[in-house]
Amino acid sequence: MAEQKNYRSSTGVDEFFYGEIGEGTTATSIERVKFLQNISVDMPQEITRAYGDNKTAEMAVSSGDITVTAQFHKVPIEDKQKLLGWETVEELTAAGSDDNPPYVAVVFAKTYEDGSREYVGLPKGIFTRPTVEGKTKEDGTEFSSEEMEAQFMDREVEGFSKEKSVIFAADKKGSTTNRDALFMKIFGKAYPTGSTPDGV
Repeated sequence: MAEQKNYRSSTGVDEFFYGEIGEGTTATSIERVKFLQNISVDMPQEITRAYGDNKTAEMAVSSGDITVTAQFHKVPIEDKQKLLGWETVEELTAAGSDDNPPYVAVVFAKTYEDGSREYVGLPKGIFTRPTVEGKTKEDGTEFSSEEMEAQFMDREVEGFSKEKSVIFAADKKGSTTNRDALFMKIFGKAYPTGSTPDGV
């Protein structure tokens, strides 16, 4: 008998990792940004139709750019320097029109109430600098958040017959088999030790 499908909906996000890959397929290192709040991966597609004899003769799918929007409690300046190619001089960090953000790979996890996790991997993309915002303090305390956006492209991934832009993996509670396989495909490196989340 076939294994039953899982219809549980995710209730949270966790484990945002990135690694600079440059022109290669192996990350120089894997970095974690904690306190991910929201993330969306937009994968637009459009159906194009060809007509003849007053009807549809043929249809084809056209895929758009993969866009990722991630909201964090705060993105540390060290991560902005790496993700955005910002220059640092005497502990001062600067952004300019000639900044050259590196190609990076990204993995994050969607969490479920039963302890299982679904991982989403993006093999190759570039982040753009965020908007700088501030707000006066009023009667109560309100925490700000930071949002960053990136676009990702197809990349050759070992084992797949065609280039891919997004790869998914799911593990039941207590298992990390598929997560570990995804990290090797996306970063070319093993999951960082000491980063195991609660419940795994």
